[in-house]
Amino acid sequence: MRKTAVCFTKKGREVIKRINQESKKQGLGLWNAYTFLKPEEEPGDGPEAETEEDGLGFAQVTGSLEDWTRVHFGSGHALLFVGAVGIAVRALSNLPKDKLSDSPVLVIDDNARFVIPILSGHMQGANKMAAVLAQLTGAVCVITTSTDVNGAFSADVFAAEHRLNIRNREGIKAVSAKAIEGKSITLSIKHYPPSAPVDVIVADEIDAEYSLLLSPKPYTVGLGMKKGKDAGEAERFFLGTLQEAGIRPEEVYAICTIDLKEEEAAVRALRDKYRIPVLAFDKDLLMEAEGVFHSSDFVYRTVGVDNVCERAAVLGAGQGGTLVRNRKTGDGMTIAIGKRNR
Repeated sequence: MRKTAVCFTKKGREVIKRINQESKKQGLGLWNAYTFLKPEEEPGDGPEAETEEDGLGFAQVTGSLEDWTRVHFGSGHALLFVGAVGIAVRALSNLPKDKLSDSPVLVIDDNARFVIPILSGHMQGANKMAAVLAQLTGAVCVITTSTDVNGAFSADVFAAEHRLNIRNREGIKAVSAKAIEGKSITLSIKHYPPSAPVDVIVADEIDAEYSLLLSPKPYTVGLGMKKGKDAGEAERFFLGTLQEAGIRPEEVYAICTIDLKEEEAAVRALRDKYRIPVLAFDKDLLMEAEGVFHSSDFVYRTVGVDNVCERAAVLGAGQGGTLVRNRKTGDGMTIAIGKRNR
């Protein structure tokens, strides 16, 4: 997930620098830094503009905070506002839509005294990010989610950590309420069907009585593409193929590709926006994938393997995985869908 931070004061700039300096020391991913501080404090004009870095690793923003937030929130970035909570709340107006998919948002004051996750603390990991930021800066981590402050089982955290699809979202509230009351939570998985009603069950489909149904994500998507492919075009190709197959993005376990394409902007954009991990394989491992695949001499000459999308989808699906959608091509892109044998 791309992490993006924004500041409004010189002290806020120092907080972001400190976070990134400490992150680098510990081998953690850096926050992409933006600032609304303008050279000589002169107002900019025109829409948002990301200029050359100013030597401190910051990109200058000249548009409105609302426009900046809409772009990065909509792209699935984790957002860190260095300033007052009220600034973040106003900037986010009308953007949050779904607690299961909204981007994680955090606030840290420009003295780095307190760090507060304010959106998507569980499913998208804002609470964990806050804990990391607190460790890096010495700030107090302020957590307000009820299951956390009560030390109770969190159904949505359990689903996120085990990469499970939440089938009936209303069940989260029922299970969390019981956990907060200090009552035991019962859990069953598909190979051990319950003989009595349970709170949480992990299965594809089942007739047993439960409060919350969690299902393994069954599909992998293999992607191949030319260098520099437009992210919007790749997203339409990805979504259109899933729709043809009757598959929802939340059912996709991983996007799979060759290691040469892992850092393509279009691949990273899909990863961030739809919260789907990317599995990348080198050419030798792809050639070891079992199955009958379409072969392309051009692809072989270019990347050293005769097929990327089908082989990657099968490898990502793991042992016993199969193709459920063979290679589809589209303007410099290829896609295939695999299914895991759980």
